[in-house]
Amino acid sequence: MKTMFIAEAVSKGARSGTVESPDHLLKITLGNPLEEGLEKRGPNPELLFAGAYSACYHGAVMNAAEKLGATVHDTTVRARVSLIEDDADGYQLAVELHAHLPGVEREQSRRIMEAAHQTCPYSKALRGEAKVTLTVD
Repeated sequence: MKTMFIAEAVSKGARSGTVESPDHLLKITLGNPLEEGLEKRGPNPELLFAGAYSACYHGAVMNAAEKLGATVHDTTVRARVSLIEDDADGYQLAVELHAHLPGVEREQSRRIMEAAHQTCPYSKALRGEAKVTLTVD
């Protein structure tokens, strides 16, 4: 395995705070749909995840289409991320991925999406295939 690059972000104030990268390319004040008055202040973590997942998965869709011999143009990927309270006083995410592949038959689109789901790093992470290291600073 080879590390291609490392992205880093620092959160302050949790779900109602800020997120910033050390290089300042990302600097966001978060909104919180669960806290009245803060819901429209900025994006929430699930919205940021939806954006990142849709972009990453879209790249995987494009790669899968090429590998499967499909010519694609003007494609879109929509990710819907839900925050769900579970029965153990915790939370989970649920994700729906929607791909629009104009000119590609439905069954071929399904094969492309399935292949993309096998290679997309975000999809792998949600299957538990990402290495997570916990460090106290």
